[in-house]
Amino acid sequence: MAKRAKPAARRSPAAAKFPKVGPGELLTLLDFVRFAVSRFIEARLVFAHGTTDPTAEAAFLICEALHLHPDQFETFATARVTVAEGKKILGLIERRVSTRKPAAYLVNKIYMRGLPFYVDERTIVPRSFIGELLESHFGGDGNEEGGSLIPDPAAVESVLDLCTGSGCLAVLAAHHFPNAEIDAVDISKDALGVAARNVGDYGLADRLTLHRGDLFGPLGGKRYNLIISNPPYVDADGMADLPRECRAEPKLAFDGGADGLDIVRRILDQARAHLTPQGGLLCEIGRCRPQLEDAYPELPLLWLDTEDSEAEVFWIAAADL
Repeated sequence: MAKRAKPAARRSPAAAKFPKVGPGELLTLLDFVRFAVSRFIEARLVFAHGTTDPTAEAAFLICEALHLHPDQFETFATARVTVAEGKKILGLIERRVSTRKPAAYLVNKIYMRGLPFYVDERTIVPRSFIGELLESHFGGDGNEEGGSLIPDPAAVESVLDLCTGSGCLAVLAAHHFPNAEIDAVDISKDALGVAARNVGDYGLADRLTLHRGDLFGPLGGKRYNLIISNPPYVDADGMADLPRECRAEPKLAFDGGADGLDIVRRILDQARAHLTPQGGLLCEIGRCRPQLEDAYPELPLLWLDTEDSEAEVFWIAAADL
């Protein structure tokens, strides 16, 4: 879902014109980052798709153009770029400014927890906080706030990912819970096409099953040790104010109804019937905490923070639903 996106500002026709850069004017990766940052700031782009600022976005695009993992940027920051490589980088910068599409769509890739995933316009660009929480709150010594919600990842036998989109969270869950069978559900045939590619890329077809349907609909009476979900949760005001970058993504993946909780309510109301007695639900809802607590004042929701978020994801045990 969209994270802390700043509204897009109007630009004059002059600002949209891409300046010409001659061969040899930009030499190193850092030179191209500086140029890209200047262009992105001038164009007043919005960064809400895996990168949070123009510098990070510039480094991401440049690494992708040069077939480098983002972690390799510092190693090669002062390395010189060939003329052909420079043209490719400048082309990506120009497309990012002129189309206002998310950078992930331009290169068909996004990274989550350091792992690359394929993405295109058929699905929302993934940027969930749940991947980090799987690492910090499921296993380990439990020193994080809320402790270890499931102490032994190897003991988890079944996980459900609702509203899976590109399948990234389902793949991360398969990695974190090595003995679990994973089910992943989405109502969008297009999104499941992207998810199928990612499942295949990671060789998980034998233990990660994709289902097309409405939430729990295609699952029958199956129960899970863990349900994770990053559902649509943007309210009506947020939908009206989505920046241009976010409007390039499928509306279905954002729209949570008038107060943002249409899908979340259905998940909460049905989750207990699909959880084992010791299981639980991990759900991301963005900035909808006040609305959710007003709607369910009796539920003992545990709010979890990450490096870049505060109280945007909740946990609730099956016994408390």
